[in-house]
Amino acid sequence: MPQAAIAGPATRFAEDVRAGLAKPGQKELSSKYLYDAVGSALFEVISLLPEYGLTRAGERILRKYAEEITGRVASPMMVAELGSGSGKKTRLILEAIASRQPTDYHPIEISHSALTMCRHELEDLDSVSVLGFETGYLDGLQKVAARRHAGQHLLVLFLGSSIGNFDRKPGEEFLRKVRQTLTPGDALLLATDLEKPEEQLLRAYDDPLGVTAAFNLNILARINRELGGDFDLSRFRHVARYNVRERRIEMHLSSTTAQTVTIRSSELTVAIEKGETIWTESSHKYAADEICEMARKAGFRCDGQWFDREWAFAQNLLVPV
Repeated sequence: MPQAAIAGPATRFAEDVRAGLAKPGQKELSSKYLYDAVGSALFEVISLLPEYGLTRAGERILRKYAEEITGRVASPMMVAELGSGSGKKTRLILEAIASRQPTDYHPIEISHSALTMCRHELEDLDSVSVLGFETGYLDGLQKVAARRHAGQHLLVLFLGSSIGNFDRKPGEEFLRKVRQTLTPGDALLLATDLEKPEEQLLRAYDDPLGVTAAFNLNILARINRELGGDFDLSRFRHVARYNVRERRIEMHLSSTTAQTVTIRSSELTVAIEKGETIWTESSHKYAADEICEMARKAGFRCDGQWFDREWAFAQNLLVPV
């Protein structure tokens, strides 16, 4: 069997790190690798910080409108979630559905620790059966869709505003691929962070306690732990930037000195100049009407939008057309 066919997560991690750090021009590391056990735990802390209003905004909307949102999807239904995290925000949706019908819930995560946290968070819910898939979003969604019974509808949750991690065109293409798995009567609940003042965004992604910095730096520590890297974390600093033209926050790790880093499992030696950065995450911000247009291009109709008044944020229910 070809090696690529049996490559596991560690091999893919090593390959992606090699490709990102050897990339000409701007070095990159995929944001999905921020979420190992340490990173997932740090993100849970970030979600509690007063500067980071995204998580609380999404939860406020669901707390107020979960019954209305889920009532727009025909029963019987099963639920799949792309990137469940700890499952705390998902609980509000599942409670609303489970009050009307028994529910199969399928979290899809590449983070084993996040899936574990999610199961623990939701295990006490009556009438909810939890079966997780430790895989990528689209692969996991296809596996879930294959489990549906005749006449059963699928509600897909994408609640963490993670669509913003994609550039706009790739984000639209991702939604199109999700649409290809859905059938009439299904729905996608998509969370989006909206445009807001630059100063507010920068505080959210560069908090004074330094939790976001630790979260960002942990990706280098993860490479050291899992791939035999020799990154000296004290020689990097966390940087958050707002790209006005692209309307996105960018997280970078900036080298404070000229240095050379070796990663044994990737058989890679990388020279990094002083002031050079490794780009680790983007978070695009949207206008409300832009979301509906993006959905239309991907084969959806925007059936409803719900907004938070304290932090500009939207939950959008998209149905396939």
